[in-house]
Amino acid sequence: MTLVPLGPQGLRVSDFCLGTMTWGRQTAPEAAYRQIDRALERGINFLDTAEMYPTNPVLPETLGGTEAIIGDWIARGGDRDRLIIATKVTGEGSGVIPGGSPRIDAARLRQAVEDSLRRLRCGRIDLYQLHWPDRGSYHFRRNWHYVPRVTDKATVLADMRGVLETAAALIAEGKIGALALSNETAWGVSQWCTLSEREGLPRIASVQNEYSLLCRTFDTDMAEACTAEGVPLLAFSPLATGLLTGKYAGDVTPEGSRRAATPDLGGRITPRVFEAVAAYLNLAREWSIDPVAMALCWHRTRPFRSIPIIGATTEEQLERQLDAFDMTLPEGLAAAIDAVHKSVPMPF
Repeated sequence: MTLVPLGPQGLRVSDFCLGTMTWGRQTAPEAAYRQIDRALERGINFLDTAEMYPTNPVLPETLGGTEAIIGDWIARGGDRDRLIIATKVTGEGSGVIPGGSPRIDAARLRQAVEDSLRRLRCGRIDLYQLHWPDRGSYHFRRNWHYVPRVTDKATVLADMRGVLETAAALIAEGKIGALALSNETAWGVSQWCTLSEREGLPRIASVQNEYSLLCRTFDTDMAEACTAEGVPLLAFSPLATGLLTGKYAGDVTPEGSRRAATPDLGGRITPRVFEAVAAYLNLAREWSIDPVAMALCWHRTRPFRSIPIIGATTEEQLERQLDAFDMTLPEGLAAAIDAVHKSVPMPF
């Protein structure tokens, strides 16, 4: 197993992470238990979930369902000590929490941690992430009409400080191991890190943003900020919700697929996306490599730490991704990928 450091708290994780958001919706509990066992067999010790999972769709009545499945695996005799478990507190405004999710203040953060610990049936969350910032961000295709909301910097920084102070208390109590971000911006990462350094508060361990061959917004300002601050990327949707596997090529929708429930795949189905998909599938054929392996191993070529979060509805899908765990890209393929990206950039 190749373990890499995650944050200053001493966490060491596999350079692939197992995502869980289909568990309890498209993936039955027994199949989810087998996925954890199989990932551990192959050397993956890192598991990512969230209080709002399962997804596709996210519903109030299934809040916490995926965490509960992981807790059941632990209760059935699963070796909790072999896992690094990451989960998330839902950001402001989500309909998954009745009445709309409130701001992530001290009380909200503490209650969410307690609730997740109860569902996970364990005493500690190794990595606790803010699912998205209360001030909003440009992620999930909002970049096309993004309007920055930081009109009162002092208030935003005071809110961040309150979260960091609460996280410090939770770390001291042993309830979380480290604090992390998700769907953040370069400015946000820099402000969190500056506050933690200046005031001796917990250092941000990682940031979880979307990153794939089809979504490379991380490559510029975020890459600089995270490299300078020593904040690794946890890359969600590294297969672009299945587009890079080829299963939707030709604009088809397989029965039981994620697209069958979410036809636009969260805004990823656009007039240009299948041109880009075809280019990457052709490149994989030219280099005699599985496009799934190409998309996942590419993360190991990045000039910053990028840990892809793999996810599978079925065990067959999981095995195809696990095959990439022991692979590296052939020399020259990363440059060929960059050439394709330049020819069909930002397809969604």
